[in-house]
Amino acid sequence: MHRGKGMKFVGDSRVPVERKPNIPKDYSEFPGKTEAFWPNFLLKEWMVGAVFLIGYLCLTIAHPSPLERIADPTDTGYIPLPDWYFLFLYQLLKYEFASGPYNVIGAFIIPGLVFGGLLLAPFIDRGTERRPLKRPFATGFMLLSIAGVIFLTWESVAHHDWGGS
Repeated sequence: MHRGKGMKFVGDSRVPVERKPNIPKDYSEFPGKTEAFWPNFLLKEWMVGAVFLIGYLCLTIAHPSPLERIADPTDTGYIPLPDWYFLFLYQLLKYEFASGPYNVIGAFIIPGLVFGGLLLAPFIDRGTERRPLKRPFATGFMLLSIAGVIFLTWESVAHHDWGGS
């Protein structure tokens, strides 16, 4: 009996029949303009990423996260504080127009409008210019959002009792 008789073998068109050595193209005719992605450019990216990762890990070891005092179930006056990335929303809920009977406004409507505006900003400002000064709507809205987040976070930290008593 002949092996494979009546069978058709189909190859993948993405895999070349002949193997070529993995030698990057010669970019000498474009001096300083481009380089091979693999391995030249990718290796540089990995090295920069490794330096930043090691630096970040050293920073976390040198300055551990600040923790609050030990949990005490008998302390009824303790006010928990959300994580740092939610502090601006926590501060927003302290204002009169966004708390109490207007809690829905402070919890859903204002943040929804702001984040919705940030999501829609690229579709509203469809300019092709890359310089921020040439895109006043997108730049202004982003700066206003960043200023609002920084101000509300600052206010939250400044007015929180860090419980030293």
